[in-house]
Amino acid sequence: MSVPTTVRFRRALTAVVLSTALLAGATACGSGGGAQREELSAASMGELAALAAAEPAAAEADERAAVTPSPSTSAEKQKFAKTRFVANASLAAGATYQWIVKPYREGKFKKGAKGRTFALIKAGLAGAFAYNRLKAAADNAKGDPLLSKAMAPLTAGIESLKGLGSKLRKGEAGDADISSFDDVINSVKEAGRSAGAEVTNKVPSASQLGG
Repeated sequence: MSVPTTVRFRRALTAVVLSTALLAGATACGSGGGAQREELSAASMGELAALAAAEPAAAEADERAAVTPSPSTSAEKQKFAKTRFVANASLAAGATYQWIVKPYREGKFKKGAKGRTFALIKAGLAGAFAYNRLKAAADNAKGDPLLSKAMAPLTAGIESLKGLGSKLRKGEAGDADISSFDDVINSVKEAGRSAGAEVTNKVPSASQLGG
């Protein structure tokens, strides 16, 4: 099966974003002391590469799902919608906690913190990824009446996250921005729970994305 043009474009764009992010991290680390150079470990590079690849990989899955024969009955359609909703919302929740909320609470975004530059790059990518996956989850929810009703009030909250990835990457995000991500994720989890679509944190990983 040939890869759709839009997917090829996303992959090319991801390569550019990743190269820029890694260059920024390498430049920052090269200009600092020995402690900063520890940031560019093989594990950190692999983690950043996995995160940068996550959104296009998820988008490709969405496009493949779109051409998959549609469920025939109403019950099947609702089940399919819930499955896609849970998958996308769980990835958004996992990325948000792992690369935004957790490091923020640990003080890794503060000026002078060890590994700050690299943590901010990852947070920026996670922010953009989480926003896109939440948008996809909201769209998935429309396929189930109960889930759609539960998610309807959250549209504005999800849209408010647009652009916060850039603020995170630049180190300009504050308490309110981090709280926005956390609050929206918790609201989406509650909406899913109320509609029988349990959302749990699922961190995007290289093995998962390559599977």
